Amino acid sequence: MSVTAWLAVGVFIATYVLIATERVHRVAAALGGAVVMLAIGATDSEHAFFSAHAGIDWNVIFLLLGMMLIVAVLKRTGIFEYVAIWAAKKAKGRPYRLMVLLILATAFLSAWLDNVTTVLLIAPVTIVVCRRLGLPVVPYLIAEVMACNIGGAATLIGDPPNIIIGSRAGLSFNDFLVHMAPIAVLLVLLFAVLSRWMFRSAFHYDAERAKTVMEMDEREAITNPRLLIVSGVVVTAVMVCFVLHTALHIEPAVVAIAGGLVLLAVSRLDAGEVARDVEWETLAFFAGLFVMVGAMVQTGIIGDLGKMAAEATEGQLFGTAMTLVFGSVVPSAVIDNIPFVASVSPIVSEIVGASGGTAEAGVLWWAFALGADLAGNATIIASSANVVVVGIADRSGHHISFWKFSRYGLIVTAMTVCVAAVYLWLRYFAFA
Repeated sequence: MSVTAWLAVGVFIATYVLIATERVHRVAAALGGAVVMLAIGATDSEHAFFSAHAGIDWNVIFLLLGMMLIVAVLKRTGIFEYVAIWAAKKAKGRPYRLMVLLILATAFLSAWLDNVTTVLLIAPVTIVVCRRLGLPVVPYLIAEVMACNIGGAATLIGDPPNIIIGSRAGLSFNDFLVHMAPIAVLLVLLFAVLSRWMFRSAFHYDAERAKTVMEMDEREAITNPRLLIVSGVVVTAVMVCFVLHTALHIEPAVVAIAGGLVLLAVSRLDAGEVARDVEWETLAFFAGLFVMVGAMVQTGIIGDLGKMAAEATEGQLFGTAMTLVFGSVVPSAVIDNIPFVASVSPIVSEIVGASGGTAEAGVLWWAFALGADLAGNATIIASSANVVVVGIADRSGHHISFWKFSRYGLIVTAMTVCVAAVYLWLRYFAFA
């Protein structure tokens, strides 16, 4: 590697340590790391701001901004309180039952929406319902975002890495349903069971609070019926466009920002007040992280790691599949899985082509997708949804540290990736 590449690695590691130890605020660390990457020449302004594969992913930034605007308006209708009371009543105030309900609902939604949109909609509800029942918020948010990352693996549009893989490999929505949905459903159910042990300290049943919630009328929580109806129309249109975005040839980011601005315009709310509810720190953190990871792509470091993994298997299909599913975990956990998949997917395409491009070799794409998607649970910065949830938690006064998240995330990642590897072996090799 060149001197610049080594310097880039050093900057990335140093920034990662600052984020992990929280000696410096994560936003300051990410933006500072991005500035240093530009200063040492690991990337430049053209790549940092305008490259689709080695710079800020403006599609992600504007998708987030649009959905944050929608959520900020929705908060003023009382709908989150309505859903929170409804969910608490359905769970009869039982903490574990509530967590399972949130896990299943989040996983289902994330398969049909992208996982960032899902957590933007569900996290505020989670905070409200936990406060109503006197439950600790952090364990429920962590469980929720992990279910989101697992459920998003089920479909083409559920997780951004899947969209990249589908485009590169020519895989359809139905291909993902057939090959990825079965294991995603199994993993969500296993995670619901595992959460009973991992978050056991959070399941304190308060009979008095539960009784109070059961006596509440959720309809009284709606404070602005007109705005709720208008918001419902806009949100429905946005969701339909998300599902049909490939047929409509409209990027999800365009749909989200258009929906957010239209809703803001017709809501009759003060734009300045709504803008204050946008997670600007989260957007800045993403921008810095994208520049840093883009520098790693630009210097060839990520591509070299992918090639090394491919060469280590010497063309053996089963070995390559296992290398991809397990080998994708560490880099996807250390950097956001979106740029990792974007940079390594061409290498996977070459491997599949070298294997004759046969249907049997298609298992490599599923191995790659599972490894990258499931590794999104390992650390705070491994998945875009994780970063968003941490930002929402901070703004509501509930801090989620890097290590608190990883303490659970590493266990979940290890379990899900191992089960996924067994699934790949059974379906595509043992009983092929």
